[in-house]
Amino acid sequence: MAAPEPADAFDRDELETWSAVATLLEWLPAELDTQLKRDSEISHFDFGILFALSEADGGTLRMSDLAGFANSTLSRLSRAVNRLESEGRVRRAIDPTDGRITLATLTSKGHDVVRAATPGHVELVRQLVFDSLTSAQSQQLKVIVRRITGAIRSQRGWRPSI
Repeated sequence: MAAPEPADAFDRDELETWSAVATLLEWLPAELDTQLKRDSEISHFDFGILFALSEADGGTLRMSDLAGFANSTLSRLSRAVNRLESEGRVRRAIDPTDGRITLATLTSKGHDVVRAATPGHVELVRQLVFDSLTSAQSQQLKVIVRRITGAIRSQRGWRPSI
């Protein structure tokens, strides 16, 4: 009979699963970033900001909400939005109904960037993720990921408005 695993060590199945997840967490973002920088000259983080704004009503979100969608600190988000603003892709303004809140709004130039970058991004995500899975596996992946993200944080992450 095999000795039980110590409480502070992974068992064999856990280690195999975790090594697969950890590898995915390292490889996938790097591939997405490389493709977007090559094809559209933006980072995956910037694309996420622009895409979230493009999906929002009026192309506008509170900076705090945008930080939640981007899984970012307000400081990191502010630096990125500063850069996007200097490039004419985003505009910031104080919320006229609450002067404590800053709003970020996608500009027409930012909308053009998202529209141009999206097809290549979608193609790569399909190639790397969805083409590797059956429809049932894709549904299972969604459920699994939502359970894991729910264990990390109680608030919902970004979800499409469709």
